[in-house]
Amino acid sequence: MATYFTEPSRTFSEYLLVPGYSSCECTPANVSLKTPIVKFRKGEEEPSLTMNIPMVSAIMQSVSGERMACALAREGGISFIYGSQSVENEAAMVRRVKATKAGFVRSDSNLSPDATLADVLAKKEETGHSTMAITEDGSAEGKLLGILTSRDYRVSRMDPNTKVTAFMTPYEKLICGRDGCSLSQANDLIWEYKLNQLPIVDEEQHLKAFVFRKDYDSHKEHPNELLDGDKRYVVGAGINTRDYEQRVPALVEAGADVLCIDSSEGFSEWQAITLKWIRDRYGDSVKVGAGNVVDAEGFRFLAEAGADFIKIGIGGGSICITREQKGIGRGQATATIEVARARDEYYKETGIYIPICSDGGIVHDYHITLALAMGADFVMLGRYFSRFEESPTKKVTVNGTYMKEYWGEGSARARNWQRYDMGGANKLSFVEGVDSYVPYAGALKDNVDLTLSKIKHTMCNCGALTIEELQQKAKITLVSSTSIVEGGAHDVVVKDNTLDAKVK
Repeated sequence: MATYFTEPSRTFSEYLLVPGYSSCECTPANVSLKTPIVKFRKGEEEPSLTMNIPMVSAIMQSVSGERMACALAREGGISFIYGSQSVENEAAMVRRVKATKAGFVRSDSNLSPDATLADVLAKKEETGHSTMAITEDGSAEGKLLGILTSRDYRVSRMDPNTKVTAFMTPYEKLICGRDGCSLSQANDLIWEYKLNQLPIVDEEQHLKAFVFRKDYDSHKEHPNELLDGDKRYVVGAGINTRDYEQRVPALVEAGADVLCIDSSEGFSEWQAITLKWIRDRYGDSVKVGAGNVVDAEGFRFLAEAGADFIKIGIGGGSICITREQKGIGRGQATATIEVARARDEYYKETGIYIPICSDGGIVHDYHITLALAMGADFVMLGRYFSRFEESPTKKVTVNGTYMKEYWGEGSARARNWQRYDMGGANKLSFVEGVDSYVPYAGALKDNVDLTLSKIKHTMCNCGALTIEELQQKAKITLVSSTSIVEGGAHDVVVKDNTLDAKVK
């Protein structure tokens, strides 16, 4: 006989937080949003990977490209580069993210002395970088002959066939740092000589890296930025249960800090097989999350299979129609609560704490706080991040309003990758996602800052200064449909900008 859950599954909008006692220390400035992303033994060790904010971007073509990865890492979170592309393209994206930010940046814009201005423009279009190294053999670690920046040429006044040696700054006129110098010493040279970039060379004049002034300034403006041990941005990457034998090694070599199996339903032997393959070849050195699940049984399965974190949620995303198409899923709040309880029971039994990620169902900012209070260690967001300038989609005008394109990984648009192709003639004829637009919201930083401010203020209302403390102290209440209406503006005529303009 089928198993029946007698309680209805619920969404975040059906709950509110009840305020708790807050001391004078409960101010937003004192709140820490640091959270673990991979499993560890509580009380015995520190997690090997943590975030400074509890937000990751979804493994989606329309969300997590390299610009998003860099922007979110600057704010303290992690992007998971989408896996619905070739192994080579995904690895290249990861590699570019790892090269974008570091104390010492390996050059990926290099030309030989035979290159022309046309080659310079093509390289700039390819990499997006305006600083280029001219090396003897055109390699990243060749003998440095000079460097080029956009200030060294004027496209409108120069022949595109002009050799770079005619307008580069030659080595003899460069200020360089010696290989082995500290980042502090390199920055001292940058400030002393008023440089925008400092090449680092060895005794034979071979290029080793660049140090950029903008990276120093960026660090001051982004105190939460998430960096690895080599001061590079932390970045995740999506994998699947089909080509993992080729994809995982390529992503590890490219420098991905954490992987995640991307699937709409994770309670599957395929995920266990994938996790076993990774553990057999890499042990615990490669960190990989799995999912998605919506109940305790699914959590336990993936925990025992070796997942480093587990994602929760089926069908709750704004562009996901899995529930409509297949009739499977669960309300996101109910799923989060049950999986959190299973996580806590597993921890009591084993001493191993496995972080859980609530993926989907976030409509309002306060839903993030609710997800954390219900036990999630962090949340994965798609629509939220797709609205920003840094998402990889086009900004378009729809009915006079700026919008960004947003489509699901299970949509027809994403299925050019044949995500659901299981081999042979077994190709599914239906989709589980839609193609849509979302209102353009500007830069990531401005929006994330506002969201985090709301989370911190609410945590203070609950008397909590950390996410763990919030989970212990939170008081959560169900609300009726009537009280949901009561919670918004009602029984008034709300002024908008148009009305204000007419009044004036």
